[in-house]
Amino acid sequence: MPASTATAPTPTVLTARALLLDMDGTIVNSDAVVERCWREWAVSHGLDPREALKVVHGRQGYATMAILLPERPMELNHAENVEMLARETADTDGVVPVGGAPEFMAAIAGLPHALVTSADAALARARMTAAALPMPAVRVTAESVGASKPDPEGFLKGAAELGVDPADCIVFEDSAAGIAAGQAAGMRVIGIGSRAAAHGPTAHVPDLTSVRVHSTPDGIIHLTLTPAA
Repeated sequence: MPASTATAPTPTVLTARALLLDMDGTIVNSDAVVERCWREWAVSHGLDPREALKVVHGRQGYATMAILLPERPMELNHAENVEMLARETADTDGVVPVGGAPEFMAAIAGLPHALVTSADAALARARMTAAALPMPAVRVTAESVGASKPDPEGFLKGAAELGVDPADCIVFEDSAAGIAAGQAAGMRVIGIGSRAAAHGPTAHVPDLTSVRVHSTPDGIIHLTLTPAA
């Protein structure tokens, strides 16, 4: 009987004029810190940590707190978020690059791209430094916006700062909130990692090792995505 042959996954090719990158879970793996800090916070408020971790990814801290403690005044959420950001900034134990992130960041170094993160500037700097990744020149952090993801404000601001129409941007995201924000901005979204698959991104890859980048002289960025076998 002849041996069976497996069919190689068919690559997906997408084109864009600019790339907008989430940070946590997308290019930086900070899950260890996030889960450590938010588990402690949930327990201190009498909440189930497992339920808290279902909503924490992709949002600014005050927005997560508002979901988990809906009756609490928002000013308390903002005050505790300041404390949470300080804790997360000081704790970089276990912060590493997502698979393929160093090579991906090197490949897009000369192309239009921006960081669009729910972290504030200090936390973004701490985590990018811990993961040994270059900080994009254009970045939209928590201080830059009035609304947290899933609101599209951050991605729209990133596109505007790059001078690129939202329809010509591709977002890289890992969370439900982030994917929803990118879609609400009228952008295509590449989902990164296991959290992203269930939330309807335009395309999905396990990590950045599955993404190849090249550009043409007319400024078009070509992304070749190889799905997991």
